[in-house]
Order: sequence, then structure tokens, then C-alpha cells
Amino acid sequence: MDEAWRAELAELIAIPSVSADPAHREDVKRAGEWVCEFIRRIGGTAELTPFGERELALGEIPASNGAGKAPTVLVYNHFDVQPPAPLELWESDPFELDVRGEWAYGRGVADDKGQLWIILRAAQRLVESGALPVNLRFAFDGEEEIGGRTIADFVAQDERGADAAVIFDGGMLRRDVPTIELATRGLVGFDVQVCTGARDLHSGMYGGVALNAIHALMHCLEAVLPGPDGRLPEPLRKGIAPPTAEELEAWSELPSGAEALSEQGARPLDGKAAEEFYVRTWAEPSADVNGILGGKPGVRNTTLSVAANAEFSIRIAPGQNVETIGAAAERLLREAAPAGAELEIIWSGSNPGLVRAEAPAVRLAADAFEQALGVRPLLTRVGGSIPLMPALTEKGIDTVLTGFALPESNIHSPNERFLVPYFAAGIDTAAALFSALGGLNG
Repeated sequence: MDEAWRAELAELIAIPSVSADPAHREDVKRAGEWVCEFIRRIGGTAELTPFGERELALGEIPASNGAGKAPTVLVYNHFDVQPPAPLELWESDPFELDVRGEWAYGRGVADDKGQLWIILRAAQRLVESGALPVNLRFAFDGEEEIGGRTIADFVAQDERGADAAVIFDGGMLRRDVPTIELATRGLVGFDVQVCTGARDLHSGMYGGVALNAIHALMHCLEAVLPGPDGRLPEPLRKGIAPPTAEELEAWSELPSGAEALSEQGARPLDGKAAEEFYVRTWAEPSADVNGILGGKPGVRNTTLSVAANAEFSIRIAPGQNVETIGAAAERLLREAAPAGAELEIIWSGSNPGLVRAEAPAVRLAADAFEQALGVRPLLTRVGGSIPLMPALTEKGIDTVLTGFALPESNIHSPNERFLVPYFAAGIDTAAALFSALGGLNG
């Protein structure tokens, strides 16, 4: 990267826009202002705009040959970053861009300031050459790292819409293996409280005849957990959108599930877990108990507990619906409760997002990647949950979720880094992507 580019990116990295720390609230806003100023400098309009309790950097750049018939592309990135702690593990100042060998180091250089900068640089290239074929709408936020929903709320309320969306907040599978992530799973979180009596009891006097709340809770949870085949009960599988043949073919090129589990020091759930790794984590729902409280943990006692609670979550698969799965899970919990056990259940969540593999935006994006990088991207999914994806897909906006971070980019860790050659490659690819999306209305 040349010195001018390096200095420009260094300005953004230097802003400690840590959204999780209230002390950096003004720094987050300053990073948003930096983004807006960049958009204005390259010929667009942009303002840091209050929305709810936060601000969004909202901007626009019209197509070079007139906005009238050109497709509109909504672009999302985030300008907040994770806290840099523990500082002693950094080999350079986290808020100073440091290039060492083939890597550029700094907090946010991969997630997501470096990729945000790539997007803006690509737009600048097309604007300056009079070759931007789409109307660009920018909607960037400063709360992604704290799970904020402001950007999703904005999309839900936005009446202008777009013909496609682009999110550069992802990564490559490995060097020279780009991906387009077509789907995210949704999430339903549950808090279950069980009460089986007025007060705790002596187990010698009442054990075997009185309800034990911990036992009742265990029965309830068993009703929503995977069976021997690793699959959830059928009521929790309703609506699954299975992967396409093209997706399955792409997944066959990925590292084995056994390798993925071994790298994390994890043990398989069952005999087929490794073989079905990608299908289960990307295209199936899963349920996990995240915590249980009851009795007197850590203290040996012989008490029969009459109160217990648990938190568990269900990752819902693309195609499923939060309301349907949440209600089904609550029904299973209540049906499994022993007579006399009183349950209080609270749940909420967000839907999954799914873009069809054959969507025009996806096809054009894959062609653009192949043109710029010489290799066609693999079509993958995301096992986690991103509230923005369902907000976009529910509005009928097909989304290209991709990026140039690598598994070894140390995202959310000390010494976060980005492979230097991918700055230029990323700009080339983003420019080719915007150019290709000009054919959406063709």
C-alpha cells in the first residue's frame, strides 16, 4: 500500500471508537464523522444522523450517468471496534496502523474499518473515472460490536429500499478462497423458571415424595434438546430451508468437520456430528443450555430445592420463524413439566436471513469476484446471527455478505491484522462488484 493510502487508513484506525466503553462515546461519533467527510470528499452527501439512541452515518453517491434508471445499492459497514485489552499482548499500539511484513496491524483493521475503507476507496475509483453505474446508499453504524439493532431498525423503517445490499464485514475461508455468505441463523433466547413448592425441604424427610425443581427443570430441558441423531424435535424443525445442491457442492470443498472440531478442542456430539458439521451449523436449528441455577452450587448439602431456573437458546435455521419456533419450544417445555411444577417462561429473538443462491445480485457478485480475483467464491452460510440480514431480506433486498479478513486475522483479539495485498485486491473486487451490480435492472 502506498504512503498516501496508508496515511488515510491510519487516520481512521487512530480513532479509538470502542462502542463497549462509554468513555469512548465521542470517539465513536468522531469515527462516524470521518466516514461522512470521506463520502462528501469523493462527491457524495453524508451526515452523521441521530437514530434512536445512537447515530448512523447516512450518505449517498449518485450513479455517474444519472440516478434515474440506475439500480440502487445499499452498503453497510461499521466504524466501531472491540476493546483492545489486554494491552500487554499487543506488539504495537492498537490504535496506530503498523505494517510489518505482509500484515497491517491495528484494532479494527480487519473488523471492520479496513474493509469499510476498501468500500469507500472502490466507490472513489468509480466516481473519479465517471464509471459508477449504481446509486450508492451508505448506512454505517457504530454499535455493531455491542450487538446494537439501530441499523436493523433503520432498514425496517426505511421506505426507499434498494435493489441489492453489500456488506463487507466477512472473510475468506483461507488465502485465495473468497466466500459469499448467503444465510445467517436466527436466535431465540429463553429464560425458564420452575417452582415446585413453598420452601426448600430436607431430602431425608421429603426426598422421593416431593417435587424437586431441579429435576423438573431437567425434564423440561430434555424436551427441547437434540436426540441421538443430533437433530432437534420435529416441532423445532418446522420451516427449514435446506441448502441447494450448489451450496452442498461448495461445502464439500471446506475443511472437514473433524478438523474444525479438533482445532477448537471440541468433542463431537454424536457419531455423525463431524460428517454433518456444515449442514448442522449453517442449515439446521440447534439448542444449547447456556446456564442452570438451583440449589446451593459448590456446597455439599442434602436439600430438596423447590426453585430452579435455566437460560437456553435456539439457533433457528434459515427459513424458520422466531414466533413459530419460540411458541413450539414453550409448548414442549410446558408439556414436559411434571404435574404440580409451575413454569414461568420468557423468550425473545431475531429471525434468520436467507438469500437465494440464484438471486441476480449473488450471480453478478460471483462473476465480479471471479473477474477481479481469478477464482469463483464459494457459497457458504453463517452459523451465528446478524440482525441486519433478516431486516434486509424481509424487505426483499438480496444481500452480498462477504469480505477479505482471514481466519488468522486475530479479529477481536490482540494484534488484529489484515493481509496487505488484500487492500488492493479488495478495492479491485469491490469496484468490480459495484460495476457488475449495474446490470441488476438490465
